Amino acid sequence: MSKSPTVSYEEARKVYADWGVDTDAAIKTALQTPISMHCWQGDDVGGFENEGQVLGSGLAVTGNYPGKARTADELRADFEKAASLIPGAKRMNLHALYAETGGRKVDRDALEPDHFSTWIDWAKTNGFGLDFNPSYFSHPKADDGFTLSHPDKGIRDFWIAHGKATRHIAAAMGKALGSPCVNNVWIPDGYKDIPADRKSPRDRLRASLDEIFAEDISPDFLLDAVESKLFGIGSESYVVGSHEFYLGYAITRKKVLCLDAGHFHPTEGIADKFSSVLQWVDRLLLHVSRGVRWDSDHVVLVNDDLTATAQELVRGGYLDRVSIGLDFFDASINRIAAWVIGTRSMRKALLAALLDPVDMLRKAEAAGDYTARLAYVEEAKTLPFGAVWDHVCEVENMPVGRGWIDEVKAYEKNVLSKRS
Repeated sequence: MSKSPTVSYEEARKVYADWGVDTDAAIKTALQTPISMHCWQGDDVGGFENEGQVLGSGLAVTGNYPGKARTADELRADFEKAASLIPGAKRMNLHALYAETGGRKVDRDALEPDHFSTWIDWAKTNGFGLDFNPSYFSHPKADDGFTLSHPDKGIRDFWIAHGKATRHIAAAMGKALGSPCVNNVWIPDGYKDIPADRKSPRDRLRASLDEIFAEDISPDFLLDAVESKLFGIGSESYVVGSHEFYLGYAITRKKVLCLDAGHFHPTEGIADKFSSVLQWVDRLLLHVSRGVRWDSDHVVLVNDDLTATAQELVRGGYLDRVSIGLDFFDASINRIAAWVIGTRSMRKALLAALLDPVDMLRKAEAAGDYTARLAYVEEAKTLPFGAVWDHVCEVENMPVGRGWIDEVKAYEKNVLSKRS
């Protein structure tokens, strides 16, 4: 007969204590650290502007698993179901194209907080925070691959107005919910082949961003972030908003820098960047993803990259300076299961990092005993983490082990299967 999670946890707590780790404190911190879950996993980045619109701008979602959310109410219900199976504090990350306009055509430069009032009320009722993003894609004025750096001033001004509008929306969310809303700017701008002029688009992007951010809005309500990318489909040779561009912009303009795990070279991890970048910027936003051969946004798993990311956040003492958001979309599997797998993986990685015997590792390192340091790292891999995680799920009234899969399958049978 297997032992109950509570009994197993009591034994695990003693084992960790022998390594100098307080499991109760680790659990408390892991559960209090918010994870911002992305709305676009629930409907394949569709939004509610136009029926059957094509993503474009280098974005692609593969698969056609049945049961996709078709309305905002369905998306909210699906999110609630996923959230009920994930321990810890949660936020929802919205894109501007998820506005609810009552059936009226409202272009993106004219969006207002009222178009997100239902989202705000829902988040308040459920105890979720909200984060936000302007949507610089899936729009006729983005069809040629350029937005804020577009050579046409009219198109550029449209997207500048959109950026300004989203800041007001995000600030309204932050004010209503009593928690600053991160508003993250990512644009797809770039060239498929080698450009003759790399400078001018970046000059235009810098000027556009300066105009968007010209209005001072309290950081109590709004945190402005900027996100780089290495390449995209259709912009393989040149991306205007490169890492170097946005790093410099974030430092000089005092903005939050977003590091997306999929937006660098395939063998380049983001964990090592934290202690460098946070020397110069006050805050980071993470988009946690899992690239397979390219920025393919696979569902997050507890792999080496995620483990390193969580460890560096904890070891550097950065949890209060970093906003953690997820960014993946897989339509080849049950979309709610994708949310649950990815978010539980992020929470597991955080908990595991908080349970790491880092004090013991640091003492060995400081003493120059690299033999012991390496040995401790390897021995710690077999500490009873599973018992601690099961305890977390139990005290949070979540299914322990694989029990959550049965709940998702039941929801698929009773709800998702009835969607045409």
